[in-house]
Amino acid sequence: MRILTVSHFYEAHGGGIERVAGHLCRQFRYLGVQAAWAASDADPPPVADVEPLPLACINPTERVMGLPMPLPGARAIRALAREVRRSDAVVVHDALYVTSILAVLMAKAYRKRVVLIQHIADIPFSSRMLRSLMALANIVVTRPMLQAADALVFISDTVRHELVGTPARIPHQLLFNGIDSAIFHPAGGMSSVPEALAGIAIPPDFRRVLFVGRYVEKKGLAVLRALAASRRDIVFLLVGSGPIHPRKWGLGNVYDLGAQSPQALAELYRGADLLLLPSVGEGFPLVIQEAMACGLPVVCGEPSNRADPGATEWLCGIAIDLTDPEGSARRCSDAIDSLAFTSAERAAMARYALAQYEWGKIARGVLTLARGGADQL
Repeated sequence: MRILTVSHFYEAHGGGIERVAGHLCRQFRYLGVQAAWAASDADPPPVADVEPLPLACINPTERVMGLPMPLPGARAIRALAREVRRSDAVVVHDALYVTSILAVLMAKAYRKRVVLIQHIADIPFSSRMLRSLMALANIVVTRPMLQAADALVFISDTVRHELVGTPARIPHQLLFNGIDSAIFHPAGGMSSVPEALAGIAIPPDFRRVLFVGRYVEKKGLAVLRALAASRRDIVFLLVGSGPIHPRKWGLGNVYDLGAQSPQALAELYRGADLLLLPSVGEGFPLVIQEAMACGLPVVCGEPSNRADPGATEWLCGIAIDLTDPEGSARRCSDAIDSLAFTSAERAAMARYALAQYEWGKIARGVLTLARGGADQL
């Protein structure tokens, strides 16, 4: 069997959706399936395990608005059509991207089965115009795409509720993203200073708050900036990249660590006091699951704390309003001060994450759907 995965970027771009796509492609290969992966050529494709199909695209909106939307050219569209035709099924990550729409239309034309994995729903941007455009796009594009797919997967129960209601109006499966338990797990012995922090002098009585994600508006960078300016007693460690540049904030308690390898990221999870992700419009960010597996408490934007009903007791959800970063920062500050996990609670959270989130489980579920298996729980 040959599976074509379609996402907006390759995982080198640093976003959660493309990281999930990469993990699943490698799992498909491990399970004996030919795996091809089509995405924008803005970033290097994977060098092993997967057959890449880099698509020549322009991406004018991400740098200006923080909204990624790769637009393929005519040659890329023809290449995508050829790959859809030679594949047995197409796995599409998120409905709103132009490459996703094209892949579904082509799969329908060539009578190939489509599995749509939906990661997000609405994004409450600070701009009224962007909020309106997002709401319109979900009505005009996302919901018809959900209906067009032969099988539908949600990685978050809150996204499922927002897009198809409760009870769900269409068949679906809820399959949580996995984690690499060989990398993301609690510390096995005495903790050490993460290599990424070498040379950074952090006062021993200062808490270390970790952020991991793209440096874009929806991730709450304005909230982080307001919080860091008001809480000089906290060190903020930021991992990621994007059009927003935290180093230009002029805040001495903010450290931009850039992109990090999974191994270095796991060390940071184990060396921090909590993960803060003041984002909006999320499903169930992979970094939350990785932090949980390392035993790191999490403060996140609502409704990500309810994405997995079984994990809500360990996730502190905060109402984030991008139009009011100062107010959102105050709520985050209060949550940070009130968060007090015992070592037993951290251990229980890690055990849950390591048992619940497994890449093989979601990959097997997606392959079952791609082969025409049951499409509803």
